[in-house]
Amino acid sequence: MKAKNRIAIVLAAAAFAFTGCASTSKQESVGEYIDDSVITTKVKAAIFNDPALKSSEINVETFKGVVQLSGFVSSRAMVDKAVANAQGVRGVVSVKNDMRLK
Repeated sequence: MKAKNRIAIVLAAAAFAFTGCASTSKQESVGEYIDDSVITTKVKAAIFNDPALKSSEINVETFKGVVQLSGFVSSRAMVDKAVANAQGVRGVVSVKNDMRLK
């Protein structure tokens, strides 16, 4: 009888612990956070490797696959190029453009 009680307690504790790792609309799971970090890095690399863009002026953040670009750039063409580079990265769900012209 004691073994059954222990198993039930362990299973209940495990179920409770794993629900803490689930994502919500405002919080990512650990796996989603890692995926978003990879996407952010790939978008930054795509922007950095484009000679037409000044990567130091563009900030990149990702939440659940949605990339947010912010910062100041000197032309509308640079905005369009940065958005296109971000959209070209695998795993990007959408791009939110918050960049401003200088």
